[in-house]
Amino acid sequence: MAIFNKKLGIDLGTANTLVYLPGKGIVLNEPSVVAVSEQDNTILAIGLEAKDMIGKTPENIIVYRPMKDGVIADYRVTEAMLRYFITKALGKYNLIKPDVMVSVPAGITSTERRAVVEAAVRAGARNAYVVKEPILAAIGAGIPIQESKGHMIMDIGGGTTDVAVIALGGIVASTSVKCAGDKIDQAIADYIKKTFNLAIGDRTSEQIKIKIGAAIPLEEELTITIKGRDFIQGLPRTAQISTNEIVGAIDKELKMMIGAIKSVLAETPPELAADIIDEGIIMTGGTSSLRNLADLVYRKTGVKARLADEPLFCVANGTGEALNHLETYKKSIISKR
Repeated sequence: MAIFNKKLGIDLGTANTLVYLPGKGIVLNEPSVVAVSEQDNTILAIGLEAKDMIGKTPENIIVYRPMKDGVIADYRVTEAMLRYFITKALGKYNLIKPDVMVSVPAGITSTERRAVVEAAVRAGARNAYVVKEPILAAIGAGIPIQESKGHMIMDIGGGTTDVAVIALGGIVASTSVKCAGDKIDQAIADYIKKTFNLAIGDRTSEQIKIKIGAAIPLEEELTITIKGRDFIQGLPRTAQISTNEIVGAIDKELKMMIGAIKSVLAETPPELAADIIDEGIIMTGGTSSLRNLADLVYRKTGVKARLADEPLFCVANGTGEALNHLETYKKSIISKR
């Protein structure tokens, strides 16, 4: 008699958490946000419900992200968030503890990794496996990571940009910079504050990035009307902003991302570098959908880049694929409890 065993893959991101259930695919995609009541430190809402509260809460409710730069910043809240997501994915009446695989940034320390494993176990996992994000992103993007050919992957999420060269199922060279979607949003908000004297919230800057943002100046610019609070008068006001202003505003952040690629290319053995020139760089993660980012990468590094299919789901799909074929990917999976 086969032991019935539940498995779950979790892409625990700074901005979003996705849960993959083998056989069903991605069953949950919610913001990694938690609302906490200050008076008695209880958790009021998690995920989508909590994100709706951002920037709109009374003083005694704080809404924040327990993950910072891809690692756990607030242990207790992360554990509660994981428990909520695991329960939601499996259903309330599930009594079998699942085996959980969680993605972590490539540059994670062993202490940070242990924190993820412990949080997952305390949140109801039977075993927790931890796998580096670039490997999962590559598997999810359909790259045959076991072959001897080198592949370069750039995973840009909310908190971190991970760049890695993968061959024979392992990471040959990698780096992780704490500069990704969140830092771009922040740069947009700062620019609008400086240029228009307008205060805008996180959600507004994210909307601006998605609707008109780009990595290189466009000939036919897109414009958007922003609504915010005037710093001097304190009253609501609107202003117009266009794509090329955003390109300038996020220049420093884009340079850091390109710098990450360059530093990994510099560490890559020549044989694999030749493969990468042929194959190009595969981009995954939500922020990689920024307009013309692939063109910018090509201009600055001379290596072609392309966006993976469904970049936002690559890591989550990768956890599912790895769970279904644990034997094949054994080498790439790090710690187990």
